[in-house]
Amino acid sequence: MNSPLFYIKKSYKISSPLWTSKKQSFLEIMKFLKPQSAHRTSCAVKSFFLILLLCATSLSGCVDEELEVWQGYVEGEFVYAASPLGGQLDKIYVKKGDQITAGNPLFTLEREYEKAGVDEANEQLAKALSDLANKRKGSRPSELASITARLRKAKAAETLAATEYKRRANLYRSRTISEEERDQARTDYEQAKQLVHEISSELKTANLGSRSDEIAAAESAVEAAKARLEQALWNYNQKAQSAPRSGLVFDTIRYEGEWVPAGKPVVSILPPENRKIRFYVPETIVGSFSIGENLLLNFDGIAKPIPVKLTYISPQAEYTPPVIYSSQSRAKLVFMLEAYPPFDKAILLNPGQPVDVSRSAENFIHNDGFLSRVKAYFRSSNE
Repeated sequence: MNSPLFYIKKSYKISSPLWTSKKQSFLEIMKFLKPQSAHRTSCAVKSFFLILLLCATSLSGCVDEELEVWQGYVEGEFVYAASPLGGQLDKIYVKKGDQITAGNPLFTLEREYEKAGVDEANEQLAKALSDLANKRKGSRPSELASITARLRKAKAAETLAATEYKRRANLYRSRTISEEERDQARTDYEQAKQLVHEISSELKTANLGSRSDEIAAAESAVEAAKARLEQALWNYNQKAQSAPRSGLVFDTIRYEGEWVPAGKPVVSILPPENRKIRFYVPETIVGSFSIGENLLLNFDGIAKPIPVKLTYISPQAEYTPPVIYSSQSRAKLVFMLEAYPPFDKAILLNPGQPVDVSRSAENFIHNDGFLSRVKAYFRSSNE
């Protein structure tokens, strides 16, 4: 009895382009024709279904070539959370698959050394502030009291010297004392007056505090201490990282207790707005696309296509897309295009997911249904 392949070859010439283009599909289906149990289905029945399958796939192939439907996949642009400082991973607060919002804590590295640096910087700042306050204010109260007492004593001596000088001047006019005694009294009075002026200036200086240049130096020391404290706090805070963006925790790259080098990511986040569509179009129609053009996206499990906006057209051609989803896209000169879905629909897409893109919803024709049913039939018949 002739094999099923004989009937197929008889219906379609082996040199026919249609046979050549569908050869891979035939080979795929043939594996379902191999009997796997004692209950074998008639070869004639199988051949009949194969001929029907050939006709259906041939027609669907012609339809695919006419329809403007382009294959692609979902690409994710991840946000990697890392610390600029290295350390042992002390605690991780999220797990793969969590939905987080910006600001949520992600992980903490061991930071005892940084905490000690913050404490030291706080002490240095307190010391600098105390030194500045000491230089801005005058002498201590006891020193001021001593200078004030000396001033009162000098003023009393000035008053006595002035009185003695007047008395001596009167006695000199009456020729009772000599001119030398009068001059001595006047000299004592002048000295007492200068002493009062000297102590008054000393008391004023004591109330002023340190010199302006010393105060300026103390102020600079305070600012330097504040800067060191800010640096220490930054180092301390960088050991605990929060989510920079809202989105899905795609992966946790490190584990608690593991040493994390500086700058190496610990958590990867996939924000909804970072999910885009990459699809490929033939060279003959790439010129008809324009940035900002509205397209439609379709994929398995969705009720109706969702709109996407074209954001990028590659200036370089490719001979094969990175992922082949159909035999028609093989060995063709294609260009990569990128489009973004709306924010509220982006959550439906997963990186690596195959999708179809078109300009019209009418172009989305699902041809896999018949093929799947035929495969299921042969599988169930063999079982």
